[in-house]
This record gives sequence, C-alpha cells and structure tokens, in this order.
Amino acid sequence: MKKHMSKIFAMALALCMMVCMSATAFAAEIRETGGTGTVPVVLSSVDDEGNPAPTALSVTVPTALPLSMKQDGTVIAASKGVIINNSFGAVRVRSVTITAANDWTLTNYDASNLFAADKVDSNKLGFSIGLGDGAMYSTTNENENTQTLISAPVAGCYMSGASDTSANTIAVRYAAICTPVSSPVTDATIANVVFVVEWDT
Repeated sequence: MKKHMSKIFAMALALCMMVCMSATAFAAEIRETGGTGTVPVVLSSVDDEGNPAPTALSVTVPTALPLSMKQDGTVIAASKGVIINNSFGAVRVRSVTITAANDWTLTNYDASNLFAADKVDSNKLGFSIGLGDGAMYSTTNENENTQTLISAPVAGCYMSGASDTSANTIAVRYAAICTPVSSPVTDATIANVVFVVEWDT
C-alpha cells in the first residue's frame, strides 16, 4: 500500500513539474532594465460546470394582455403590462407579432366606425401596441391572421441590465377594438402576441 501511494505521489509531482515548466516556457521574459513585456488578457465564458457558454439572457414578458369589453362595446386594456430584463447585460425587443386565435381575425385598429356595420359575433380584432414611451403600432387590413407590428428595434424597446433597476423595465401599452358578442365571454384567447428579444449589441 505504501509503495502504491508513493508511486501516485511521484506521478503527481512529475505532472506538477511539467505544468510549472510549461508555464515558465511561455512566460514573457524581460532581460534588461526598462524592458517591457506584453501579456494578453484572456477571457473564457463558461457555465456553472466550466463548459464554454455565453452570458445568460433572461427576460420576463407579460403572462397575458387582458381585455375587457363593456356592454356598450368599449374595450378596456389592463392598466399595466411590463417587460423586465433580468440579464446582466442590456437587451432590446427586436420585433412584435400578433396572430389571431380561435376563429378570430385581425383588422384595422383605426377603423373610424368601430365595427358599427359589422355583424355581431364577427370575431374581428383591431389591436395597437407600444413599448416604453415609444410610438403605438397598430393592425391594419393587410392580413387577417398574422401581422408584424414592430419589425426592428424602435424607441422605447431598450432595457439596461438588471443591476440598473431604473431602466431594466419597460411598459407594454396596448389597446384594442372588437366586434360585439351575443353571449358572455370569459378569458377567451382571441390572439397571441410574440415578443422577440435580443441582446442590445
């Protein structure tokens, strides 16, 4: 047993000497007074197990964008929706897309007649959204199923890293108009909004 342990110790010592010699061989040497040596600063990004990995991106978007239709047809949006950047670095919203769901279709949010001539239960949705203090972007008559409301980063879409709590959150402002319904509706999904978020590079 002692002989075995001695052998392991000898192997470990030899390995340590090889590493030390290797480090010395690649060291920057200065051989005269006033001489200089250039040494690189080397970065490796890793996960918790030491494997190569980028910085983690972590952003929270609203779980839903609730709408409430009053009996006079007025549609009220929730007063507050937010996107929160929990990441170390700054991020931005790259795009926002809306897709109609469950037999609903998209139409012009800026319709001046607010569906006055449409049949009840037509299931039409006009939608408008804005990020932070930026402009509002609305659905049109271009496509009844899916529309891209924001196709590139815009004013109001930028969030700082999580350590700057004064600027790592942006408001999601939205509004909608809907055709009237003949039966009560409760928590029906009429559309899905997709937020695409990326690093602010």
